Amino acid sequence: MINPFRSEAEAYRFLLVTVGYFAAIAIAALAIDKWAGLAVFGALTLAGLVYVARGRRSEPPRQQVPSRQGKENERRILVIANETVGGGPLREEIRRRSEGYDEQVFVVSPALNSPLRHWASDEDNARAQAQKRLNASLTRLREVGIDAKGEVGDAEPLQAMEDALRLFGADEIIISTHPEGRSHWLERGIVEAARERFAVPITHVVVDLEAEQEQVR
Repeated sequence: MINPFRSEAEAYRFLLVTVGYFAAIAIAALAIDKWAGLAVFGALTLAGLVYVARGRRSEPPRQQVPSRQGKENERRILVIANETVGGGPLREEIRRRSEGYDEQVFVVSPALNSPLRHWASDEDNARAQAQKRLNASLTRLREVGIDAKGEVGDAEPLQAMEDALRLFGADEIIISTHPEGRSHWLERGIVEAARERFAVPITHVVVDLEAEQEQVR
């Protein structure tokens, strides 16, 4: 489950604002009439939306990597991929970037789901399919000498990265997507958003699964 708050203090402030929000509406409705309550509801809701939108636009990049003391020759690579997690270009990029290092590779596969199933909290099938793809990818990486570990992450890729970075102090992130025109992540600007949000180098790898399957045939 996603925790939208970064600290207990932020959660407490949200609670106070929520209580004040409903109290103001109730007072206006009881002291004047229901139309006054409706007007207060509209004004406060609009003000809240404007505040959230401005806060997101002005939010500076945040360092999500915990401080750590790693080995001098150690390289920690966080990989984010779902349907392309087993693609050849991604495996080659991981191998190339870890060559010559004592590598630590952690692969996160977000459990992609339909909006309807997501809001209904029906994520079991999405997580099961993501786990199958992840297991196959980890097996292929180990076959080329990369002892990678991994887990199924949150359906929202940015949240999946943030969750992983809290536990895995990565030196860099590799994001794998389908080609432009077939990638929902590229349409949503996930790569650019990640570069703004996380203070670590980010490499974008394009995996064309259709082309790979055609080559196999």
